[in-house]
Amino acid sequence: MFLKTHRVRKDGKEHVYFSLCESLRVGRKRVLQRQVLHLGELNSHQLDRWQRTIEVVQENGSRHQMRLFACKEAEQKVAAAPEDVAEVVLSSLLVRHPRTFGACWVGCKLFEELGLREFWVEALGQEAGAVPWAKVVELLAVNRLCAPRSELFIHEKWFGQTAMEALLDSDARVAEKDRLYRALDRIVGHKEALEKHLAARWQDLFGASFDVLLYDLTSTYFEGEEKEVEKAKRGYSRDHRPDCKQVVIALVVTPEGFPLSYEVFDGNRVDVTTLEEMIDAVERKHGRARRVWVFDRGIVSEENLETLRRRGGSYLVGTPRSALKTYEARLLEGEWQSVNGEVEVQLIAEEKETYVLARSQARAQKEGAMRHRVVRGLMRDLIRLRRLIRNGRLKDPDKVLLRLGGLAERYPQAWRYVEIEVEGLNLRWKWDRQALHLAKSRDGAYLLRTNLEGSDPAALWRQYVQLTEVEAVFRALKSDLAIRPIWHFTPKRVEAHILVAFLGYCLWVCLKAKLRASAPSLSPWQLLDQFARIQMVEVWFRLRQGGCICLERITHPETAQAALINQLGWQLPQQPPPRIYKTQVENVWTT
Repeated sequence: MFLKTHRVRKDGKEHVYFSLCESLRVGRKRVLQRQVLHLGELNSHQLDRWQRTIEVVQENGSRHQMRLFACKEAEQKVAAAPEDVAEVVLSSLLVRHPRTFGACWVGCKLFEELGLREFWVEALGQEAGAVPWAKVVELLAVNRLCAPRSELFIHEKWFGQTAMEALLDSDARVAEKDRLYRALDRIVGHKEALEKHLAARWQDLFGASFDVLLYDLTSTYFEGEEKEVEKAKRGYSRDHRPDCKQVVIALVVTPEGFPLSYEVFDGNRVDVTTLEEMIDAVERKHGRARRVWVFDRGIVSEENLETLRRRGGSYLVGTPRSALKTYEARLLEGEWQSVNGEVEVQLIAEEKETYVLARSQARAQKEGAMRHRVVRGLMRDLIRLRRLIRNGRLKDPDKVLLRLGGLAERYPQAWRYVEIEVEGLNLRWKWDRQALHLAKSRDGAYLLRTNLEGSDPAALWRQYVQLTEVEAVFRALKSDLAIRPIWHFTPKRVEAHILVAFLGYCLWVCLKAKLRASAPSLSPWQLLDQFARIQMVEVWFRLRQGGCICLERITHPETAQAALINQLGWQLPQQPPPRIYKTQVENVWTT
C-alpha cells in the first residue's frame, strides 16, 4: 500500500488531496490502483508538522519505510526532522465513530450567514457560563432545523451522533441537559432585538422589502394540563385537538416568506381581535410606514379596516362567502379578465373601496365535487330510511324523526338544499334545484376587498394568493420543525420553545431562498437529506514506537453533493489536524 496525492485546480488555486491506495496486479503486465481510504486535504503547515511514515509490506515479503503525507515537492522544500517522523503500523488501521456532519454543517453555515452568532454573542456574552451561551443557542437552532426533538433528546442521543462538537469547537458540556434548559430561560428577553436584526439581514442578503405584509394565525397545542401557563387555553384548534390546551401564534411575513414578527396570544383568542395589537407591535419594532396588509376573511371586520384606514395603511383582504350574494349577477355576466388560463377576475369599483371578483376553475371543480359527495350521501341515506319504513322495519314515528335529526347533523351542508315532509310514517322530500343552481354558480368564486386605487384586478389577485406563503410557514413549523406539541410547563420556556422554532424557520427560509436562486428544483428538506450523507469519521493507527495517532476526517462529498456545495458558493471546512497519543488509548481496538 502507498499514499497517493491528487491535485485539483479550482478558482485559480491548487488543492492537494491524499488517499491511501493499494496496487493490484491483473494478469502479468497490468497493475491497477485501488483507493482504500480518502484522507482529505492538508495545508503546507500541516504537511510540515505531520510528516509520518508507514510500513509497507511488499508481495515478496520485504519491508521498507515510506513517508506518510509526503510528496516530491514537499521533500525537496522541507527536510523532516527525526522528531517530526512517526512510524505507523498499517495493519492496525481502524475507522470508527461515524457521525452526521453535512446537515449540521449546513445549519451552522446558515446560522453564521444570518449573523446570529454575532447577535447572540453580543446579547448573551456578558452572562457567565462554563460554555458560551451563544453556542448553546446555536446547538438548539441547528437541532430544530435538522432533527427537531426535545432538549433531553439532544442531550442523551443527538449530540453524540453528530459532529456538532467539532462544528461548535466545544465539548460535551455544551449539550448538558440543565445548560440547554437554562439557555431557554435567557433568550426570551431578546426576541424584539432578534426580529430587528433579522429584518436587516433579510434586506442585506435577499433585498427583501416590507411594503406588503402577509398576516395569519395558527395554533399549537400542549401535552399536559399546563396549569402554570396563563395563555394555555382551549379554543378553536387548527390541529384538530380540541381536547388539549393551546396557544395562538400570529405571524407576519413578507411575500417571499421571510418572517418579520410574531406574537403569542391566549389559546381562546379570536382572530379578529388580534390585528390592532399586531400592527402596534410591527410599528414599534420596525417603524411606521404605509404598508399594505394582506389577510383572509377570518380577520376582517369593519373595525379592523377602519383602524387601518385611520393609521394610513392599506389592505387587501378576503370577504365572507355571504358577501357574494351582493354580486350574484356579476357571476353570470360582466367582463372577465383571464389571469393564467384557470382564474378569471373582474374589477368592481365602489365609492370608497374596490372589490375584485375572482373565479377559479380548479377550485370550482373541487367545491362542486365536495357538494356532490354530500348531496349524494344524503340522498342515499334518505332512500335507505324510506325503504326501512316501507318494509316495516321502522314503525315508530319518533324514531323516524330521530333518524332525520341524525342525518341533519351528519350532512349540514347538504341539508340546506332539501325540504323534508313527515306525516306519521309517510316520508317525502324535495330538492331545492334553484339553490343548487345558485351554489353551482358560486363554486370557485371569492370576493376580495381593498382600499388601493387604480389597481389591476389580476395584480391584486396575485398579491392576495401570496397568503399561501404564510400557510407554507405554518406547514414548515408544524411538520418539518416540529413546533407541536409543546411539552414545557413554565411560561418562559413555552415562549422560548416557540422562539427556537422561529430561529429554526429562519434557517429554513434562508436555505429556501438560496436554493431558489441556485437550485430551484430542490426543497430545503431534500438538500438536508443529501448533505446528511456526509459523515465525519476517526481513522486510527498504532505507532510503531508506541502510542497511536487519530485522524478525524470528513468523508469526500459525492458528485451531487459537491455540485450543490459549488452552486451555493460554499466550501467544506479543512480536515482537522491529526492527534498523537504517547500511550495506547483504551477501547479503540477493543472488539
